[in-house]
Amino acid sequence: MTARDLILGRLRAALAAPAPPPAEVPRDYRPAGAVAADLDVLADRLTDYRATVHRCADADVARVVDEVLGGRRVVVPPGLPPHWLPPGVTAVTDDGLDAARIAAVDGVVTAAAVAVAETGTIVLDGAPDQGRRVVTLLPDVHVCVLRADQVVATVPDALARLDPRRPLTWISGPSATSDIELDRVEGVHGPRNLHVVLTGGPGEG
Repeated sequence: MTARDLILGRLRAALAAPAPPPAEVPRDYRPAGAVAADLDVLADRLTDYRATVHRCADADVARVVDEVLGGRRVVVPPGLPPHWLPPGVTAVTDDGLDAARIAAVDGVVTAAAVAVAETGTIVLDGAPDQGRRVVTLLPDVHVCVLRADQVVATVPDALARLDPRRPLTWISGPSATSDIELDRVEGVHGPRNLHVVLTGGPGEG
C-alpha cells in the first residue's frame, strides 16, 4: 500500500463515519443592554479614528451638511429625508447610477442603522435612507446622520438590532490602511473624510 492509498483510505473512513455533534460554544459574553450607551464615548471614539463629529438638533442637520458640503455635488440614497439637504447642495439620487457617475460627485449623505459607542462603529444596512454600499465607498466625503436613539453601548447590543440577512457595512472612521513601514494612507478603500452628524442628544431637539 502506498502513502497515497493510506491517506485516501483514511479519508474514506472518516467520511463514512457519522459527523460528530457540534461543540458547545459558551455564550457568556456581556449581554446586550448591560451597559447604557454613552454619546460622549461614541464621539470620542469617532474623533480618535479621525472622523469629524457634529452634534446638533434634527432641525439643524441641513445647516451642518451645508457647512461640510455646501456648493458641492453629492449623491444621496432614494429614501434620505429631504429636509437634511440644504439649498446649497446639488443632490443626485442614486437610482442605479454606475460607478463612474458615483465617483464623479464630491460626497454622499446617508443615514445609519445603528452605532456602537464602545467601538466607535457605525453600521449601515442598505435601508432606503442608506442606499447601496457602493454610494458610500466611491465619493471622497461621507456625511452620515445618526440619531441618538440609534446609539447602543456594545457590539452585542448592535447585533440584537440588526438583521443578518441584510448587507451590513461596519464603519470605524474614514477608510485607511498602512504599508509595511506603518505609513497611514487614507481613502484607499472608501471615503477619505467621514463626518458624523449626531442628533437628538441631551438638550437637543
